[in-house]
Amino acid sequence: MTELVSIQGVHKIFDDLHVLKGVDVSVKRGEVCVLLGPSGSGKSTLLRCVNGLETISAGRIYFDGQLLGMQEKTKHGKPVLYELSNKDLSAQRARIGMVFQRFNLFPHMTALENVMEAPIQVKGLSKQTAKERALDLLARVGLSDRADHFPSQLSGGQQQRVAIARALAMEPELMLFDEPTSALDPELVGEVLSVMQDLAESGMTMIVVTHEIAFAREVANHVVFMDEGVIVEAGTAAEVIDNPQHPRAQEFFGKVM
Repeated sequence: MTELVSIQGVHKIFDDLHVLKGVDVSVKRGEVCVLLGPSGSGKSTLLRCVNGLETISAGRIYFDGQLLGMQEKTKHGKPVLYELSNKDLSAQRARIGMVFQRFNLFPHMTALENVMEAPIQVKGLSKQTAKERALDLLARVGLSDRADHFPSQLSGGQQQRVAIARALAMEPELMLFDEPTSALDPELVGEVLSVMQDLAESGMTMIVVTHEIAFAREVANHVVFMDEGVIVEAGTAAEVIDNPQHPRAQEFFGKVM
């Protein structure tokens, strides 16, 4: 497997708050990387940096071998980084899908229209082609019978599955999930995790921030445990979750399991 994402020495500083402190993570194509750790450890910020929603303060992120959000040019014989134009950044971001904690569906559009919108507006697909693809994706997430429903007519779990279908409609090479089940009632969590597990089994490259330990144990190729902006432990689920070596990881998993 080739490396799709390479996060190298990434720092993120908000004013006086040093959120990421030199993070290194690599994810191979087809892998599922799960980020675990307490709230405020920097997991969601790291995802937002990978998606270009936040500009990193230092370090580099490579996506499919290309610098993310930046381009390197030579000036006076030295490499200098420049921010990408909005157009080039949008082209990069179109290859990365993201599903958030909140569903952020357009309330005035049906489930079908929500999934169709971006391929029409961003990729220039015809309405008919976008509709056919959207119907296929809604079927994939188990919502064929809800295509004409508005978000207000759907449960939280159904809305989140529409959000996943919407992200997939752009045919991303990488899917990012930022605590996709944390806003759901407990009985609705399983239906979203099931869709994510199917995605993983289909070979989709995924980086997932979650508190669902059982999902991480079952689906992740590797698990990264973060605390206070640094990676404390990384390895397989068996290594990190079931046999943590660092006291902070031991404490965390002792409380949540």
